[in-house]
Amino acid sequence: MKLFSLALFAALSATSFAKSYPVTGNTVNCRSGPGTSYGVKKSYQKGQSVSISCQTSGTSVSGNNIWDKTSDGCYVADYYIKTGVNGYVTTKCGGSSGGGGSSGSYCKKINTAGVNLVAQWEGFVPSPKPDPIGLPTVGYGHLCQKKNCAEVKYKFPLSQTTAKQLLSDDLPKYTACLAGYLNSKVKLNDNQLAALTSWTFNVGCGNVKTSTLIKRLNKGDNPNT
Repeated sequence: MKLFSLALFAALSATSFAKSYPVTGNTVNCRSGPGTSYGVKKSYQKGQSVSISCQTSGTSVSGNNIWDKTSDGCYVADYYIKTGVNGYVTTKCGGSSGGGGSSGSYCKKINTAGVNLVAQWEGFVPSPKPDPIGLPTVGYGHLCQKKNCAEVKYKFPLSQTTAKQLLSDDLPKYTACLAGYLNSKVKLNDNQLAALTSWTFNVGCGNVKTSTLIKRLNKGDNPNT
């Protein structure tokens, strides 16, 4: 594992995780809510790229009831967006209106973009080797629990795909302990949750629990300060 600087947290949490996808319809309306009954806020043209921050369910359009919240803060029917899959490609929006804003009851699982952030920060190691402080690691920051990382179910040398799978196996433990240390005052967006999970993954749950940052967040301090 790499040592995680708290000074890096603000930069990571401010990073946009939204991924862009092309519009397939000629003129596609982006609405104030996830449904055709909501008012039109703007329109996208065919071939234009839109960034999806989260997804939710709404009015079915040609059999697809998924609506994508774009970086413009409005919702577009997923039927008209070429995501490459028939289903969700990012986290579900929180709140009753499907909005993707910050919430004290944030999702306890980071999305694919968050996993990619941790992977980018950790760096890829295909076979077990000591990290900068001498601890045996493999993949994207997996700390070996047994000799030669025998607990890892994936074959060595890891590919980047199996390393991502291993990272996805590891992260829920750290996201869960982080969530357990935060009270209802804390409001995190997906970016901040991913950055804090990356930090927890690096320093360990015990150190996070007694940290000054957790105390500050629980007092109601802004996560970006």
